[in-house]
Amino acid sequence: MSLIQVSNLTFSYDGSYEPIFENVSFQMDTNWKLGFTGRNGRGKTTFLNLLLGKYAYQGSISSSVEFSFFPYSLPDTNILSIEAVETMHPDYEYWRIAREMAKLQLDEEVLYRPYTTLSNGEQTKLQLAVLFSKENQFLLIDEPTNHLDLPGRELVSRYLNTKKGFILVSHDRTFLDGCVDHILSINKASIQVCKGNFSTWLENKQRQDAFELAENEKLKREISRLEETSRQKAAWSDRVEATKIGFGPCDRGYIGHKAAKMMARSKAIQQRQIAAMEEKSKLLKNIERDDALKIFQTPFHTKRLAELKDISIAYGPEPVCGPVSLTICQGDRIALQGANGSGKSSLLKLICGQDIPYTGQLLRGSSLQISYVQQDTSGLRGRLTDFARSSGIEESLFLAMLAKLDVSKAQMEKDMSCLSAGQKKKVLLAKSICEPAHLHIWDEPMNYIDVISRMQLEQLLLQFQPTILFVEHDKAFCEKIATKIVKLFPL
Repeated sequence: MSLIQVSNLTFSYDGSYEPIFENVSFQMDTNWKLGFTGRNGRGKTTFLNLLLGKYAYQGSISSSVEFSFFPYSLPDTNILSIEAVETMHPDYEYWRIAREMAKLQLDEEVLYRPYTTLSNGEQTKLQLAVLFSKENQFLLIDEPTNHLDLPGRELVSRYLNTKKGFILVSHDRTFLDGCVDHILSINKASIQVCKGNFSTWLENKQRQDAFELAENEKLKREISRLEETSRQKAAWSDRVEATKIGFGPCDRGYIGHKAAKMMARSKAIQQRQIAAMEEKSKLLKNIERDDALKIFQTPFHTKRLAELKDISIAYGPEPVCGPVSLTICQGDRIALQGANGSGKSSLLKLICGQDIPYTGQLLRGSSLQISYVQQDTSGLRGRLTDFARSSGIEESLFLAMLAKLDVSKAQMEKDMSCLSAGQKKKVLLAKSICEPAHLHIWDEPMNYIDVISRMQLEQLLLQFQPTILFVEHDKAFCEKIATKIVKLFPL
């Protein structure tokens, strides 16, 4: 057992006025299985890069172990997978790679296929096999679930549960619960390490938030009462002092003493008020913004929005999926599920009106308005205000929606290409929420999205019940949202 000690860590990017970390101190055991969570843009990937020594920082990070990072960056992917393994781990031992691949249910034959022909899920599993074939290293695993289907996530979660000595960045609650024993969380004003899985951490956080909110309300009432009492004592003191003035017989010394005592009491009450306000200022610093969202639904003139009859999709001689029959009615929340490569995204694009080769019959209601959230966010460029105008949505409403999703004003002023992957996804989701639509089609909307925002979006969909067809591998999200599940099977 050894410790990773972080002391007074301070870091900000060049040209930025806002520090990512400021005087942060904590320690981690290298045997722990740490789930790393926090809202988008808080610095999770940045912290992993600081552990790897990629940036200069103030403070200290001390450790007796070496770090290894997932995902690997391959300069050339047009090579055999076995050559990719050698690039990722030049000193690899074949038997170790084969052992980890077997645990991940990945056939050795993929090693002799071109790396680019592997599905995203196969690439993820191969990279994890390489990562865990190394010895005596502390592993930094950055969002491995984004390209894994639901069975793949369950498999990798069980696999990670047999390991130790890693930090795992993920926003999938079920995935984290299955494989971590500690949580490292980046809060609004601190970094915290807690024992337990994600559900334990969330329960403790909600309990602490409720306590702080209750204490805050109690102190607000106390401060209000003290302010009123202080004003009364000061007013009484002034009135008593005023009785010293005049020509009638009176004990002016006694009156002055009485007025002074009242003023002293007033000052004491003010001091208690100041102390209460200082105590209040310590509260609420780590309570996350989770404002309620509102979606703008447009009712359709018929109950049935779209219908697919025996649809098959093929990009060549071999079909990708089909035949699929599906009816979408108003109020449906349909989860489209299936393994990687079963044609889910192609089916969504077809319903959206994109040029996808198919056979069968596709019927869509006349004047049907569809709002589509695609998987890929790499093409986002330019200013958010220009994006809103070009998308035909109200700028102020769009920016307000992003603010509710915890995108700060400073981040909104950046070029979209500079935003984190999760913030880019929030841009597409906020656009979809703001634009009028009869049907929302979301393709893996929760990729890179933080847990608090996921819960906000769940509440939105449950409260307003828009018609939505979606692909999502977050088990908790699907269980809460879907009214119907349609499964596709690879051919």
